[in-house]
Amino acid sequence: MAIVIVDDTNFSLEVIKAFLTKAGYLDVVTVKSASELYQLVDGYSDRGIVDIDLILMDIIMPDVDGIEACTNVKKREWLADVPVIMVTATTEKESLQLAFSAGAMDFIKKPLDRVELLARVRSALTLKHETSRRKARETELLEVTRQLQAANERLQDLSFLDGLTGIANRRHFDQELLQESRRAEREKTPLSLILLDIDYFKAFNDTYGHLKGDDCLKTVASTLKKTLKRAGDFSARYGGEEFAVVLPNTDEVGAAMIAEELRASIERAGITHFNSLCADYVTVSLGVVTRFSEQDEAPDDMILAADCALYCSKHNGRNRVSVEWLVKID
Repeated sequence: MAIVIVDDTNFSLEVIKAFLTKAGYLDVVTVKSASELYQLVDGYSDRGIVDIDLILMDIIMPDVDGIEACTNVKKREWLADVPVIMVTATTEKESLQLAFSAGAMDFIKKPLDRVELLARVRSALTLKHETSRRKARETELLEVTRQLQAANERLQDLSFLDGLTGIANRRHFDQELLQESRRAEREKTPLSLILLDIDYFKAFNDTYGHLKGDDCLKTVASTLKKTLKRAGDFSARYGGEEFAVVLPNTDEVGAAMIAEELRASIERAGITHFNSLCADYVTVSLGVVTRFSEQDEAPDDMILAADCALYCSKHNGRNRVSVEWLVKID
C-alpha cells in the first residue's frame, strides 16, 4: 500500500520522501501535478494500478491546485476512504476551510517538521486501516447475513414441500387455500378446490410393494404439475394417496373441466394396476367445489364440500369427477 506525495517542487518531494522512507515507509510514490495524480489513481501511469493508503498534497500548484485535485480524487468511489493531508505554506483560514470541504482530513504547514509529519501520517494511516477493517467486517457480516437468509428461505421451502413427491405438502396447502380465499373475497372472484384420491391404492401397494407405491405417488404428483397450465394453479399432496388442487379465479364449469383433464391425464399415464376394480391401470376419483365471492364459506367448509364430492365419485364407480354445489347467493 503506497503513500503518494503530490508537489510541483522537487525539493519538497525529496524532503517528504526522505522523511517517510527513513521512518520505514518504503512504498512512496511522487508526482508533480494533479494530472499525474489522476493518471496514477486511475491506473494509467507506468506503475499500473496502485493501492493507495495516503495522499500528501500541496495546496499551491500550477494549473490545478491541491483543493480542486482533492475534490476530483474524492469523486472516485474507490478513493473515498483514502485520507488526504494538505501540505501548505499558507495558514489562511479560508484556504484551509476549502481544503477540508474538498475532503482533506488534515494539513501540515511548511516548512515541514519531521516529527509532526510522521505523527500526522501515522494518525492518518491508523484511521485508514481501521476504516478498511471495519468495512471488511461489515462486508463479511452482510455476506453471513445473506447466507443465513438464503438458508432460512431454503428451510422454509423445504418445510412447505412433501418429501416424497416434491410438490406442496398439507401445511402449505392449508396456507395457500386460506390466502386464496381471502384474495377471492377481496377481489370478488370465484375460487375452486379439487380433491382427488388414487383408486384402490391399498391394493396397489399390496400387489406391487411400497416402493412401487411411492413411484405411483410421484407420477401422479408430476402429472398434476404438468397438467395445470396457469401460474396461479396450485397442487399439493393432501395426505396418503390424496391430492388437492386450488384454482383461483375459476368457476364451477372451469374447475370441472380442469378436474376431467387431470383425471384423463393420470389415466393416460398408464400405470399398471391389475388389482383395481375399475381399470387395469391407475385411476383417480375427483371431487370439485366452487365458492363464489358472495358466499362466506370458510376454507374448512370448502374442504368438507370437496370431500363430499369425492365420496360421490367413489360411491358411483370411481375414475370420475363429481361436483358439489354450494348455494350461490344471487
